[in-house]
Amino acid sequence: MSQLEELIPILCCPETKESVTLLTAEETRRINDAIQNGVARQRNGETVTEPIDTGLIRADKKFVYPVRREIPIMLIDEAIDMESIPH
Repeated sequence: MSQLEELIPILCCPETKESVTLLTAEETRRINDAIQNGVARQRNGETVTEPIDTGLIRADKKFVYPVRREIPIMLIDEAIDMESIPH
């Protein structure tokens, strides 16, 4: 089990306190495709420019907290808005 996987049970959304789960490989691919195509947006409206290694998705599936180099970025404004990700 990775350090990230060990952290997941104690991590939660900093805004709503909802639980978070690790993205699947397919979800990560979809988000990275959207980043590459310039359509992925952060909650603050900024375009996401750096690919993610994986992410932690909120229980309601609305936002993803990016994980880069095994570090979860649990900042509300930097959460990726899943409405900006094509299905």
